[in-house]
Formats: sequence, C-alpha cells, structure tokens
Amino acid sequence: MELFWYIVLMTMLAVYVILDGYDFGSGIIHLFFAKTEKDKKAITSAIGPFWDANEVWLIAAGGVLFFGFPTLYASSFSGFYLPLIMILWLLIFRAIGLELRGQVHNHMWEAIWDKAFGISSLLLALFFGVALGNVVRGVNLGNVVEGVSTHEAHYFFLPLWNPTFSPQAEELGIIDWFTLLLGIISVVALTIHGANWIIFKTNSDLNEKLKKVVFNMNIVLVALVAISLLVWHIIEPNPFHNFIAKPWLLIFPLITFTGLFGLFKVKTFKKHGLGFLFSSLFLLGGLTSTVASIFPKVLPSTNSINPDLTLYNVAAHEYGLTVGLYWFPIAVVLVAVYMFIQYKVFNGKMDAIGYGEH
Repeated sequence: MELFWYIVLMTMLAVYVILDGYDFGSGIIHLFFAKTEKDKKAITSAIGPFWDANEVWLIAAGGVLFFGFPTLYASSFSGFYLPLIMILWLLIFRAIGLELRGQVHNHMWEAIWDKAFGISSLLLALFFGVALGNVVRGVNLGNVVEGVSTHEAHYFFLPLWNPTFSPQAEELGIIDWFTLLLGIISVVALTIHGANWIIFKTNSDLNEKLKKVVFNMNIVLVALVAISLLVWHIIEPNPFHNFIAKPWLLIFPLITFTGLFGLFKVKTFKKHGLGFLFSSLFLLGGLTSTVASIFPKVLPSTNSINPDLTLYNVAAHEYGLTVGLYWFPIAVVLVAVYMFIQYKVFNGKMDAIGYGEH
C-alpha cells in the first residue's frame, strides 16, 4: 500500500514538473528574449489559460504527502521551512505579475510586473532544482553535532547556505555547490521546455529564434548533466547500485537520454509539438531516474547516527492508506475530465487569446 501511494505522489510531482515547468520556462523566455510587446503577449497567451490549473498539481501532491507520508511531511516542512517560504512568495509574485500587468496601461507599471513574472519564474526553476539536489544529497537528520543527535531522529533544519558551501560539511545548508549545480540544470532544462511550449502553442515571431535557443542550450544541458553524473560519486560512493541490482530501472535513464538527444533535432521538426514532447521526456526521465537511484529512501541521512527516511518508515498506518484508496478513483476521474475539457477548449495556437488584457 505504501508503494502504491508513493507511485501516486511521484506521478503527481512528475505531472507538476512537466506542466508548471513550461510556465516557469516561458517566464524565463519572457525575461530574456521577449523584447517587443507582441512577443510578450504571445508568451502570456500561451500559458494564460493553463498556469493556475498547473499549480494545483503541487497542492494535490502536498495533500497526498500529508495524507500518505505524514512523518516525511513534518520533517521536510520544518527542515526546509526557509526555502519553502521563499518559494511561496515567488509563486505569489509570479501570479500577480501575470494578473496585474494589464490592469494599468503604463510603461513603468508593465515593466515592474514583467520583471516580477520573469525573475520569479527564474528563481522558482532554480529553487526546485536545488530542492531536488537536497533530496539526492541528504540532510543531517537529528541535527547530529560531534556524534550526538540533538533532536528527534526525523528532525532537521537547514540554513540557506553554510560557510564552506560544501555538500559534505557536518552542518549543511540548502545551497552548496552540488545543489546549485542541479538548480542550474533545472533552469536550463525548464528554459528549453518553456521555449518548446511557446513554439508549440503560438505563431510568434520568436519561434525561429527559440529553436536556435533550444539547440544551443541543449548543448549546455548535455554538458551539465555529464558533470552532475561525474560529481555524484562525491556525494554517493555507489550512486548507480539500484540500476545494477534491478536492470529494468534503466528504462528511466533511457527516457531521459531519449528526450535529451531528441532535442538536437528541434530545428528540423515539422510538427511543433515534438520539441515539447522531447523536453517532457527529459524532465520525466530525469525525475524518475533520480527517484529510482535512491529508492526506497525518500530523504537520506548524512550521518550514521540516525537512519534514512524511507518509503516504509514515514508512511501512515495501512488502515488510513486503504480508506484513501476508496476515494482515489473519484479524484482521478474528476481531474481527467477537467484536464480533457481544458486542453480541448484551448487546443491549437493561442496567439489570439489576449490573456491579461483589460
């Protein structure tokens, strides 16, 4: 039962990364590449009808985390309290940047909210990558100091960074050189993903330029992924042990590299949706490969005093998980119907939507 709800949770997070990921990427494109009002309107039109629904997946995943894995919920929401608050504010500023921009037709007013939207999108992409890096690296569970656990075994608290900026320090920080590397990978990957969504959903004058951006940034992404795989050995001496023990798990890295190398053909795609498909495959494969590499751990411990948090020692009682199973099909049907209607209504190019105009 724990495994079922874990798969549900990871599926929700994967859907969130793919859907809200193109929102973040579009915001980054908006910040750096949209120079004219026409380009800016094309980008906001591409994501306008979708962005708020996409964020619901994050809320839904949080609900499943609270219901199915309360110990992990309590541990992570206290330990990552500072970055979670920062993410909340960034989500707020990103939303109001989209909604308030068109309320007043003044150049200074529009410029302020354009920057709020773009910078928030950039920092959100960075912070979500850093968050994944923290899960891969692990945390100092129990706040062990000089071999003594100063708190409960599942408790930890991290400052934004530590003085050494090292992922191997006893007193860790949220940001170190390893988690920052994964944050940069996230920014590059989501920028590519957002560009592909804009190409897919608009006939913008930017599209030909964005194809070149995707190609060039994909070269950077390949290099960064290769570096991350090499330095992973510094964090985890045997990072690929799960893939060696269970070769069928290699399907996830295969999905990752299919998406990654497929993006090099973005300039030749006749169907605009293919680029978005390949960047979605990369994001899906990257997340699932990371999860598979540490399974059954959900939050590794960096000390030898307190055990890792695993799928099985953080789950709720089986009775509660079973009761939740009865309601799950209803939720799935409602979500499926909603998404079908939403994407059916807003099928095709979105240039004429005019989102945010008042």
